[in-house]
Amino acid sequence: MTSLAISIVTHAPDLALLTQELDHLGRALRHASQRGALTEARVVLVDNGPGTGWRGPLRQGLDAAALPAATELLSGHGNVGYGAGHNLALRACDGEIHLLLNPDVLLEEDALGAGLAFLASHPEVGLVTPAAWGGDGQRQYLCKRYPTVLDLALRGFAPAGLRRRFQARLDRYELRDQTGDEVFWDPPIVSGCFMLCRRAALDQVGGFRPEYFLYFEDFDLSLRLGKVTHLAYVPQVRVIHRGGHAARKGLRHIGLFLRAATMFFDRYGWRWW
Repeated sequence: MTSLAISIVTHAPDLALLTQELDHLGRALRHASQRGALTEARVVLVDNGPGTGWRGPLRQGLDAAALPAATELLSGHGNVGYGAGHNLALRACDGEIHLLLNPDVLLEEDALGAGLAFLASHPEVGLVTPAAWGGDGQRQYLCKRYPTVLDLALRGFAPAGLRRRFQARLDRYELRDQTGDEVFWDPPIVSGCFMLCRRAALDQVGGFRPEYFLYFEDFDLSLRLGKVTHLAYVPQVRVIHRGGHAARKGLRHIGLFLRAATMFFDRYGWRWW
């Protein structure tokens, strides 16, 4: 049995979807507790704005969810960015295991229990990443190889017809042939929408690098964690993820994506093709 902390960073969230997420999270926490995988839990919701008007609705949402866990709302610090928001939560709480969770992820009832059980039986593992589906029921692939500029351009910005011409390449980038129904060890990069981590491993690498602000902070964290611990894709941990698609969110998000990509490649090395 273990203690768990969960951090969720929001910025102008869809409150109906967040309510749904908290409901699913509550069920997953109860399931894990009933099966003896969990002794205590704490949920930290980090309010990155915009403005100061979100504190009341978010606090109401936490209270209405009646989570089987202690809850805390961190607010008033402004929009410090996704990774820095999670770092605030890391400083505000402890727990042997820490779940970094997006506000658009719905956990299956047994997701936490399965993830905690895997970590308990594999002490060499510092991060578990799940099997994921989109809201449309389509499979999502959260594990990635080290990206090239072409991979990112095709996946994020190319029209559907062009993507289809490069589908084999994109499938390889997303490790589709290796992340099916069996555990896959040490994927180079995993999505930040759900990262079930040992707190000791997060502390060892210093959490997120806040300079990324938005996008590529999970790529960076994955690579740094991979140097000090093992990462594992565990298909028994299942989630629904309704986010992504920076190119569909407007020019500001495209700009943030390109800025973060440049920072990432400058740090780890450019690969164009």
